[in-house]
Amino acid sequence: MSCHVVGEVGAMRSVYGQTFAGSLYRACRAEARSAKADILALGCPMHLGRSSVRKMSRHPIVRLVAGGAFALVISVALLAQSAERVLYVSVWDDKTRAPITGLGTDAFNVREDGARREVLRVAPATSPMSVAILVDNSQGATPTIADLRKALTGFVKSLDGIGPVAIVGMADRPTILRDYTTDQKQLLDGVQRVFAMPDSGATLLDAVVEVSQGLAKRDTDRAAMVIVTTENREYSNRHYKDVLDALAKGGAMMHALVLTGPGGSQLNDEARNRASVLDLGPKASGGPARGQAVR
Repeated sequence: MSCHVVGEVGAMRSVYGQTFAGSLYRACRAEARSAKADILALGCPMHLGRSSVRKMSRHPIVRLVAGGAFALVISVALLAQSAERVLYVSVWDDKTRAPITGLGTDAFNVREDGARREVLRVAPATSPMSVAILVDNSQGATPTIADLRKALTGFVKSLDGIGPVAIVGMADRPTILRDYTTDQKQLLDGVQRVFAMPDSGATLLDAVVEVSQGLAKRDTDRAAMVIVTTENREYSNRHYKDVLDALAKGGAMMHALVLTGPGGSQLNDEARNRASVLDLGPKASGGPARGQAVR
């Protein structure tokens, strides 16, 4: 089963806007300029939307929406028996990045397996969103750690009020630096615990799987996973398809920010699986990808 949501606002067919990774990218860009770091965001979803009912489409494609703090709840009649399903969407103006409010049912077209479904209601979303931040704190991230902590500080502050946030390190093995909480002080303390571990490699694929498994057990309607990593050696021995399956079961929208540098790319199987997850994960969990870079 597939679900396709298309929005029409005035003369605009689709509205694109800010993503979690885009927000963090801008913060990293400001902090990294002095370090002359190259930053490339692989797989930042242009779209962020999901079904709150897992029996519906596992990966609804929401063309009107982009990640952000403002969200709408769309109630949709999807089945012949008029059973209702819920989609969460965030709507931003493509120029001003300001939230678009006051939208009604006529602003959305919902198609399920090619068949148009009735949009019953549109209302502001009030349920919290769980956000897991996966940070590369391996030895390869050493040159960027100081700037990254500064960027994460601003990013965590911007998430205040969205829902519980967790910070997970990826050096050697996935390690919880701060478990899910809405307490800003605890989260900012967690950011300050991000240090590069000597003689360590990244376990990004393991982290995606384990965090997805944790999210699947949480009582949450919507969730996001934000990955911040460098292009260093991957120590996880997982096939990318297994990782993507775990991501789908966890139900989170993946956003990825990759800090690149000269000679950072690898050509082994682990690196290829990692690259596939960073490329395909955001597309499968939220929509087409958009790359961002700064030199």
